[in-house]
Amino acid sequence: MVKSEVLKNTKSSHKNLSYWGEVFYRLRKNKMAMISLYLLVIIIGLCIIVPELSQYSIETTDMQNRDQAPSSEHWLGTDKIGRDLFVRLFYAGRISLGLALAVVTLECVTGVVLGSLSGFYGGFIDIVIMRFADIFMSFPFMMFCITIVAVFGNSVTNLIIVLALLSWPSIARIVRGQILTLREMEYMEACEALGISDFRRIFRHLLPNVLAYVIVYATLGMASVILTETSLSFLGLGVSPPTPTWGNMIQEARNTLIIQQKWWYWIPPGICIFISVMCFNILGDGMRDAIDPKMKR
Repeated sequence: MVKSEVLKNTKSSHKNLSYWGEVFYRLRKNKMAMISLYLLVIIIGLCIIVPELSQYSIETTDMQNRDQAPSSEHWLGTDKIGRDLFVRLFYAGRISLGLALAVVTLECVTGVVLGSLSGFYGGFIDIVIMRFADIFMSFPFMMFCITIVAVFGNSVTNLIIVLALLSWPSIARIVRGQILTLREMEYMEACEALGISDFRRIFRHLLPNVLAYVIVYATLGMASVILTETSLSFLGLGVSPPTPTWGNMIQEARNTLIIQQKWWYWIPPGICIFISVMCFNILGDGMRDAIDPKMKR
């Protein structure tokens, strides 16, 4: 009897939740997504805290202790000029995760604005924006990145601009498709009858209904950007040393001697990349399932 009353109260409280309350309720029920979220929080926290608390900096060199294996003094050993790899690992995480966040933010802002205009106005504006999207999507992604970075330099700013410039069409198409559907709804006809401006109709009444899809795209996009930066860095076209990223730390593994005898150079950043990408992908899948109306009970 008591159990049935508890279940009844739980169901009634679940029904009283807002839309986003229901989304987070379903997300919390997904154990793998929550574990991924906790792991990401831990990694981000370590990337913030470790470089600040460590007695070493990313520029501290010690030629007498170069190429040292992990020890109590240097937890992940030292590199060929005696820099502490433990500190560099988590400082590199700052750069890699920060770069991914900047790229995803820029591409989402660009894609959402252009996709909204394209879907809302249609006609000539839609044709122009979508043809530009087709042009950018037709470029071989990696080859275009390599070309632009090789010509203009491989600074963090250039990488952010290039990656965002090539990635915005995907989210723009998603937003456009949703806007095309939503603009035909009855509440949008009521907004037009009330004389509400186009700006308010787009940014106050349409975009909030598309935000869930943007969040899912951004979560999955973080993993994609991390892998892209790693690939470019491995080719020597990522962020320039001595600024560390997980990608250019793995670049050391191009040396056969290091692969065979100095695992502390490349395995720790490889593990960080693997865990981060897996967690972002699993969390993105969990967000997609939580937002999907078909998952409602």
